[in-house]
Amino acid sequence: MADRWNKSEATIERYRSDGVGPRFLKIGGAVRYRLEDIEAFERECLYDNPHTRCAASASQSPSSILQGVNV
Repeated sequence: MADRWNKSEATIERYRSDGVGPRFLKIGGAVRYRLEDIEAFERECLYDNPHTRCAASASQSPSSILQGVNV
């Protein structure tokens, strides 16, 4: 995952200890990430533009997203 996100392993470890990032497995002391959990986390972090997340826009109508946004 560090290579995928171009982050150091220490940064990925810090994200995990801070409760940020995808779900993980801990098996025999080794931390493992499932590809499906990484991809789900990446989708949750995806933005259409600086004001909206894609995940939010998929579940909301366009009019509710634009409420309060000056167009």
